[in-house]
Amino acid sequence: MWEAMWWGLVGGLALVVGAIVGLVGNPRPKVIALVMAFGSGVLISALAFELAAEAFSGGGALALAAGLAAGSAAFFLGDLVIDRRGGEHRKRSDGRQRSGAPLAIVLGSLLDGIPESAAIGVSLLDGGAVGTAVVAAVFLSNVPESMAAASGLRKAGHSARWILGLWAGVAAVSALAAGLGFATLGGASPETVAVVQAFAAGAILTMLADTMMPEAFENGGSATGVVATFGFTTAFLVSHLA
Repeated sequence: MWEAMWWGLVGGLALVVGAIVGLVGNPRPKVIALVMAFGSGVLISALAFELAAEAFSGGGALALAAGLAAGSAAFFLGDLVIDRRGGEHRKRSDGRQRSGAPLAIVLGSLLDGIPESAAIGVSLLDGGAVGTAVVAAVFLSNVPESMAAASGLRKAGHSARWILGLWAGVAAVSALAAGLGFATLGGASPETVAVVQAFAAGAILTMLADTMMPEAFENGGSATGVVATFGFTTAFLVSHLA
């Protein structure tokens, strides 16, 4: 459990690193977008070959399909509620976040981060070794995510202390989610583990399509797809050649 929490914290700390870069470096929106595109490609590779593939291998087609559908629906419904409360632009770099909706922004950030962290914990179950591709994917996707959000939150009027506190809190919850993902499934059946893996994959994929990829394309332009493919290729090779 402690190892899972540690790796979840490593992935979560990328949010703090990205926030610091976004606040101090003030990177251009196109740079943020292209880094976000790379992270999206990395994350797609991880959820396809580490989560979905293992879910299918461990639980079969029904467990995979049920988990993907449940994870996607859970993220969609949670995100819908948060959007209506003012958190719909939480990851944008242009300052569209509502200054009067801090709770929605916090909850939205947790909603985005928890499935990724739980996936890290679940990746430790099968062989006792952390899924390197999953941790790398979460880390590389979290940096541009918080870069964009921190820049936008600052433009929306939030203080640097509040922004860094937000991401530090999400990092702590990420560690807890990874630990719980491991602890609660330690003695579970392969079918149950498969459903949870697929659930995380479905939630992450829906998050990517709903928040990260539109932001990346809007500011990254025509190079977005190429950079995302490069991220996918990099993660695939790291996973299969390591």
